[in-house]
Amino acid sequence: MRLILVRHAHSDPGDPDELRPLSARGREEARALGERLAVERPDAVISSPLLRARETAAAIAKAAGIELRIDERLAPGADANDVIAATEGAGETVVTVGHQPDCSEIVLALAGTDPGFPPAGSYELAVS
Repeated sequence: MRLILVRHAHSDPGDPDELRPLSARGREEARALGERLAVERPDAVISSPLLRARETAAAIAKAAGIELRIDERLAPGADANDVIAATEGAGETVVTVGHQPDCSEIVLALAGTDPGFPPAGSYELAVS
């Protein structure tokens, strides 16, 4: 499977954490990310349940013309095993949207590198 791991776009601080929306900058980042990833023709877009991740993933799914899936396993604290379980059977190219430091730790576990993950950052890797 081709996995494209994405960190949610920019959001401002706030409470409660799980309901923080994207900022205006984040909405633009998500839109641009959606356009860029749509050409990858993902079979699935799977998101953390937190609002800022869902909003980021919704922009990607909309641009790709597919339905967004939400998976509790991608909430903050997700690890490589959670991502593998959440994407099992989802297709050949799957986009997941999550959080930091999870994204860096997942890539480190699966690929042995930490590419760094700014808001709306992504990293592609092959997962068997």
